[in-house]
Amino acid sequence: EVGLQSLLFWLFLSMYLVTFTGNLLIILAILTDSRLHTPMYFFLSNLSFSDICFISTTVPKMLLNIQTQSKVITYEGCLSQMYFFMLFGVLDTFLLTVMAYDRFVAICHPLHYMVIMNPKFRGILLLGSWVLCVLNSLLHDLMILQLSFCTELEILHFFCELKQVIQLACSDTFLNDLAMYLTSGLLGVVPLTGILSTYSRIVTSILRISSVKGKYKAFSTCGSHLSVVSLFYGTSLGVYLSSTASQNSRASAIASVMFTVVTPMPNPFIYGLRNRDIKQGLRKLFSTET
Repeated sequence: EVGLQSLLFWLFLSMYLVTFTGNLLIILAILTDSRLHTPMYFFLSNLSFSDICFISTTVPKMLLNIQTQSKVITYEGCLSQMYFFMLFGVLDTFLLTVMAYDRFVAICHPLHYMVIMNPKFRGILLLGSWVLCVLNSLLHDLMILQLSFCTELEILHFFCELKQVIQLACSDTFLNDLAMYLTSGLLGVVPLTGILSTYSRIVTSILRISSVKGKYKAFSTCGSHLSVVSLFYGTSLGVYLSSTASQNSRASAIASVMFTVVTPMPNPFIYGLRNRDIKQGLRKLFSTET
Protein backbone atom coordinates (compact mmCIF):
# COMPACT_ATOMS: atom_id res chain seq x y z
CA GLU A 1 0.00 0.00 0.00
CA VAL A 2 2.81 2.44 0.95
CA GLY A 3 4.77 1.43 -2.15
CA LEU A 4 1.72 2.03 -4.35
CA GLN A 5 1.12 5.44 -2.73
CA SER A 6 4.76 6.39 -3.39
CA LEU A 7 4.54 5.19 -7.01
CA LEU A 8 1.33 7.19 -7.58
CA PHE A 9 2.90 10.30 -6.02
CA TRP A 10 5.95 10.27 -8.32
CA LEU A 11 3.86 9.29 -11.36
CA PHE A 12 1.39 12.16 -10.88
CA LEU A 13 4.14 14.62 -9.96
CA SER A 14 6.15 13.82 -13.10
CA MET A 15 3.03 14.04 -15.30
CA TYR A 16 2.09 17.38 -13.69
CA LEU A 17 5.59 18.82 -14.20
CA VAL A 18 5.71 17.64 -17.83
CA THR A 19 2.29 19.20 -18.57
CA PHE A 20 3.08 22.43 -16.71
CA THR A 21 6.54 22.88 -18.29
CA GLY A 22 5.43 21.89 -21.81
CA ASN A 23 2.50 24.31 -21.87
CA LEU A 24 4.55 27.09 -20.25
CA LEU A 25 7.25 26.71 -22.95
CA ILE A 26 4.61 27.01 -25.69
CA ILE A 27 3.23 30.21 -24.10
CA LEU A 28 6.75 31.71 -23.77
CA ALA A 29 7.68 30.73 -27.34
CA ILE A 30 4.52 32.40 -28.70
CA LEU A 31 5.06 35.55 -26.60
CA THR A 32 8.73 35.98 -27.51
CA ASP A 33 8.59 35.17 -31.24
CA SER A 34 6.90 37.92 -33.29
CA ARG A 35 6.28 35.46 -36.16
CA LEU A 36 3.91 33.56 -33.85
CA HIS A 37 1.75 36.62 -33.14
CA THR A 38 -1.06 35.28 -35.36
CA PRO A 39 -4.69 34.32 -34.51
CA MET A 40 -3.90 30.58 -34.52
CA TYR A 41 -1.10 30.91 -31.95
CA PHE A 42 -3.06 33.48 -29.93
CA PHE A 43 -5.71 30.81 -29.28
CA LEU A 44 -3.06 28.10 -28.79
CA SER A 45 -1.36 30.16 -26.03
CA ASN A 46 -4.76 30.55 -24.33
CA LEU A 47 -5.37 26.79 -24.61
CA SER A 48 -1.96 26.13 -22.99
CA PHE A 49 -2.79 28.58 -20.18
CA SER A 50 -6.18 26.87 -19.67
CA ASP A 51 -4.49 23.43 -19.56
CA ILE A 52 -2.01 24.63 -16.89
CA CYS A 53 -4.88 25.98 -14.76
CA PHE A 54 -7.04 22.88 -15.38
CA ILE A 55 -4.42 20.42 -14.16
CA SER A 56 -3.46 22.75 -11.26
CA THR A 57 -7.01 22.70 -9.83
CA THR A 58 -6.73 19.05 -8.78
CA VAL A 59 -3.24 17.52 -9.02
CA PRO A 60 -1.36 19.62 -6.36
CA LYS A 61 -4.11 18.82 -3.81
CA MET A 62 -4.05 15.17 -4.88
CA LEU A 63 -0.26 15.03 -4.37
CA LEU A 64 -0.64 16.63 -0.94
CA ASN A 65 -3.28 14.04 0.00
CA ILE A 66 -1.01 11.17 -1.04
CA GLN A 67 1.98 12.64 0.81
CA THR A 68 0.07 13.38 4.05
CA GLN A 69 -2.10 10.23 3.87
CA SER A 70 -5.10 12.52 4.33
CA LYS A 71 -8.20 12.92 2.14
CA VAL A 72 -9.59 15.92 4.01
CA ILE A 73 -10.82 18.93 2.07
CA THR A 74 -12.88 21.79 3.53
CA TYR A 75 -16.38 22.60 2.24
CA GLU A 76 -15.10 25.93 0.88
CA GLY A 77 -12.07 24.20 -0.65
CA CYS A 78 -14.38 21.66 -2.31
CA LEU A 79 -16.59 24.40 -3.79
CA SER A 80 -13.63 26.40 -5.12
CA GLN A 81 -12.02 23.27 -6.57
CA MET A 82 -15.26 22.34 -8.36
CA TYR A 83 -15.66 25.90 -9.64
CA PHE A 84 -12.22 26.08 -11.26
CA PHE A 85 -12.31 22.46 -12.47
CA MET A 86 -15.56 23.12 -14.37
CA LEU A 87 -14.38 26.56 -15.54
CA PHE A 88 -11.15 25.40 -17.20
CA GLY A 89 -12.60 22.06 -18.36
CA VAL A 90 -15.37 23.85 -20.30
CA LEU A 91 -12.98 26.62 -21.44
CA ASP A 92 -10.90 23.92 -23.17
CA THR A 93 -13.95 22.83 -25.22
CA PHE A 94 -14.71 26.44 -26.23
CA LEU A 95 -11.10 27.17 -27.19
CA LEU A 96 -10.92 24.00 -29.30
CA THR A 97 -14.14 25.11 -31.07
CA VAL A 98 -12.77 28.62 -31.68
CA MET A 99 -9.51 27.09 -33.01
CA ALA A 100 -11.54 24.91 -35.40
CA TYR A 101 -13.28 28.06 -36.71
CA ASP A 102 -9.87 29.73 -37.07
CA ARG A 103 -8.66 26.81 -39.23
CA PHE A 104 -11.88 26.97 -41.29
CA VAL A 105 -11.32 30.68 -42.07
CA ALA A 106 -7.61 30.05 -42.85
CA ILE A 107 -8.35 27.22 -45.32
CA CYS A 108 -11.71 28.25 -46.82
CA HIS A 109 -11.22 32.05 -46.85
CA PRO A 110 -7.42 32.51 -46.92
CA LEU A 111 -7.49 35.95 -48.59
CA HIS A 112 -9.81 37.38 -45.92
CA TYR A 113 -8.19 35.52 -43.00
CA MET A 114 -6.49 38.48 -41.28
CA VAL A 115 -9.52 40.71 -41.91
CA ILE A 116 -12.01 38.21 -40.38
CA MET A 117 -9.74 37.09 -37.51
CA ASN A 118 -8.83 40.66 -36.52
CA PRO A 119 -7.71 41.42 -32.91
CA LYS A 120 -11.15 42.79 -31.93
CA PHE A 121 -13.00 39.67 -33.15
CA ARG A 122 -10.43 37.39 -31.47
CA GLY A 123 -10.93 39.31 -28.22
CA ILE A 124 -14.73 38.93 -28.50
CA LEU A 125 -14.42 35.15 -29.07
CA LEU A 126 -12.08 34.77 -26.08
CA LEU A 127 -14.14 37.02 -23.78
CA GLY A 128 -17.37 35.24 -24.79
CA SER A 129 -15.80 31.86 -23.96
CA TRP A 130 -14.63 33.09 -20.54
CA VAL A 131 -17.99 34.69 -19.67
CA LEU A 132 -19.97 31.52 -20.52
CA CYS A 133 -17.55 29.32 -18.54
CA VAL A 134 -17.62 31.62 -15.49
CA LEU A 135 -21.45 31.73 -15.52
CA ASN A 136 -21.70 27.94 -15.87
CA SER A 137 -19.36 27.30 -12.90
CA LEU A 138 -21.08 30.00 -10.83
CA LEU A 139 -24.52 28.50 -11.51
CA HIS A 140 -23.50 25.04 -10.24
CA ASP A 141 -21.66 26.37 -7.18
CA LEU A 142 -24.60 28.59 -6.17
CA MET A 143 -26.99 25.65 -6.60
CA ILE A 144 -24.75 23.46 -4.41
CA LEU A 145 -24.96 26.15 -1.68
CA GLN A 146 -28.76 25.65 -1.64
CA LEU A 147 -28.37 21.95 -0.74
CA SER A 148 -28.24 20.63 2.81
CA PHE A 149 -25.97 17.78 3.89
CA CYS A 150 -27.07 15.63 6.84
CA THR A 151 -23.74 13.98 7.52
CA GLU A 152 -20.08 14.90 7.21
CA LEU A 153 -19.11 15.13 3.55
CA GLU A 154 -17.01 12.13 2.59
CA ILE A 155 -15.94 11.87 -1.02
CA LEU A 156 -14.27 8.63 -2.11
CA HIS A 157 -12.40 10.44 -4.81
CA PHE A 158 -9.18 12.25 -5.67
CA PHE A 159 -11.04 15.55 -5.89
CA CYS A 160 -14.48 17.16 -5.52
CA GLU A 161 -16.64 16.33 -8.50
CA LEU A 162 -20.06 17.94 -9.04
CA LYS A 163 -21.93 14.66 -9.52
CA GLN A 164 -20.52 13.07 -6.35
CA VAL A 165 -21.21 16.14 -4.19
CA ILE A 166 -24.85 16.27 -5.42
CA GLN A 167 -25.26 12.57 -4.57
CA LEU A 168 -24.19 13.25 -0.96
CA ALA A 169 -26.96 15.82 -0.35
CA CYS A 170 -30.00 14.82 1.72
CA SER A 171 -32.26 17.55 0.32
CA ASP A 172 -34.05 17.41 -3.05
CA THR A 173 -31.47 17.48 -5.86
CA PHE A 174 -33.84 17.45 -8.86
CA LEU A 175 -32.92 21.00 -9.99
CA ASN A 176 -29.20 20.33 -9.50
CA ASP A 177 -29.38 17.15 -11.59
CA LEU A 178 -31.43 18.94 -14.25
CA ALA A 179 -28.94 21.84 -14.44
CA MET A 180 -25.99 19.42 -14.53
CA TYR A 181 -27.38 17.34 -17.42
CA LEU A 182 -28.65 20.36 -19.37
CA THR A 183 -25.37 22.31 -19.16
CA SER A 184 -23.30 19.16 -19.82
CA GLY A 185 -25.40 18.50 -22.92
CA LEU A 186 -25.28 22.08 -24.17
CA LEU A 187 -21.62 22.78 -23.38
CA GLY A 188 -20.55 19.35 -24.62
CA VAL A 189 -22.72 18.76 -27.68
CA VAL A 190 -22.90 22.31 -29.14
CA PRO A 191 -19.09 22.86 -29.34
CA LEU A 192 -18.56 19.32 -30.70
CA THR A 193 -21.26 19.87 -33.33
CA GLY A 194 -19.55 23.15 -34.26
CA ILE A 195 -16.17 21.41 -34.60
CA LEU A 196 -17.61 18.56 -36.71
CA SER A 197 -19.54 20.87 -39.06
CA THR A 198 -16.48 23.11 -39.41
CA TYR A 199 -14.24 20.17 -40.32
CA SER A 200 -16.76 18.79 -42.80
CA ARG A 201 -16.55 22.14 -44.65
CA ILE A 202 -12.72 22.15 -44.33
CA VAL A 203 -12.48 18.63 -45.83
CA THR A 204 -14.83 19.61 -48.70
CA SER A 205 -12.66 22.66 -49.38
CA ILE A 206 -9.40 20.64 -49.26
CA LEU A 207 -10.76 18.04 -51.71
CA ARG A 208 -11.37 20.84 -54.25
CA ILE A 209 -7.62 21.67 -54.27
CA SER A 210 -6.14 20.18 -57.44
CA SER A 211 -2.51 19.56 -56.39
CA VAL A 212 -1.54 16.84 -53.89
CA LYS A 213 1.04 19.20 -52.35
CA GLY A 214 -1.65 21.84 -51.84
CA LYS A 215 -3.97 19.30 -50.19
CA TYR A 216 -1.21 18.11 -47.87
CA LYS A 217 -0.23 21.67 -46.92
CA ALA A 218 -3.86 22.63 -46.16
CA PHE A 219 -4.51 19.49 -44.12
CA SER A 220 -1.22 19.73 -42.20
CA THR A 221 -2.29 23.11 -40.77
CA CYS A 222 -5.17 21.45 -38.92
CA GLY A 223 -3.58 18.04 -38.16
CA SER A 224 -2.38 19.04 -34.67
CA HIS A 225 -5.75 20.54 -33.77
CA LEU A 226 -7.57 17.41 -34.96
CA SER A 227 -5.29 15.22 -32.81
CA VAL A 228 -5.97 17.34 -29.69
CA VAL A 229 -9.75 17.39 -30.34
CA SER A 230 -9.81 13.58 -30.81
CA LEU A 231 -7.85 13.06 -27.59
CA PHE A 232 -9.99 15.53 -25.59
CA TYR A 233 -13.39 14.26 -26.71
CA GLY A 234 -12.28 10.60 -26.74
CA THR A 235 -11.18 10.84 -23.09
CA SER A 236 -14.29 12.88 -22.14
CA LEU A 237 -16.55 10.24 -23.69
CA GLY A 238 -14.61 7.47 -21.92
CA VAL A 239 -15.00 9.21 -18.55
CA TYR A 240 -18.73 9.82 -19.12
CA LEU A 241 -19.42 6.21 -20.20
CA SER A 242 -17.40 4.71 -17.34
CA SER A 243 -19.14 6.89 -14.72
CA THR A 244 -22.63 6.10 -16.05
CA ALA A 245 -22.04 2.39 -16.73
CA SER A 246 -20.19 1.66 -13.49
CA GLN A 247 -21.36 2.31 -9.95
CA ASN A 248 -17.84 1.53 -8.77
CA SER A 249 -16.47 4.79 -7.35
CA ARG A 250 -12.88 3.58 -7.82
CA ALA A 251 -13.39 3.02 -11.55
CA SER A 252 -15.05 6.43 -11.80
CA ALA A 253 -12.13 8.02 -9.91
CA ILE A 254 -9.54 6.44 -12.24
CA ALA A 255 -11.49 7.62 -15.30
CA SER A 256 -11.68 11.17 -13.94
CA VAL A 257 -7.95 11.22 -13.18
CA MET A 258 -7.26 10.04 -16.73
CA PHE A 259 -9.27 13.01 -18.00
CA THR A 260 -7.69 15.55 -15.61
CA VAL A 261 -4.06 14.47 -15.81
CA VAL A 262 -3.62 12.63 -19.10
CA THR A 263 -5.67 14.84 -21.48
CA PRO A 264 -3.64 18.11 -21.13
CA MET A 265 -0.25 16.34 -21.10
CA PRO A 266 0.21 15.43 -24.82
CA ASN A 267 -0.98 18.85 -26.12
CA PRO A 268 2.46 20.58 -25.97
CA PHE A 269 4.05 17.57 -27.70
CA ILE A 270 1.36 17.39 -30.39
CA TYR A 271 1.72 21.10 -31.19
CA GLY A 272 5.46 21.29 -30.49
CA LEU A 273 6.59 18.24 -32.47
CA ARG A 274 4.20 18.59 -35.41
CA ASN A 275 4.54 22.34 -35.87
CA ARG A 276 7.61 23.85 -37.54
CA ASP A 277 6.83 27.40 -36.36
CA ILE A 278 6.57 26.32 -32.71
CA LYS A 279 9.85 24.38 -33.02
CA GLN A 280 11.56 27.50 -34.37
CA GLY A 281 9.96 29.59 -31.62
CA LEU A 282 11.27 27.20 -28.96
CA ARG A 283 14.76 27.23 -30.50
CA LYS A 284 14.69 31.02 -30.48
CA LEU A 285 13.48 31.03 -26.86
CA PHE A 286 16.31 28.74 -25.72
CA SER A 287 18.95 30.56 -27.77
CA THR A 288 17.82 33.88 -26.23
CA GLU A 289 18.03 32.40 -22.74
CA THR A 290 21.46 30.87 -23.26
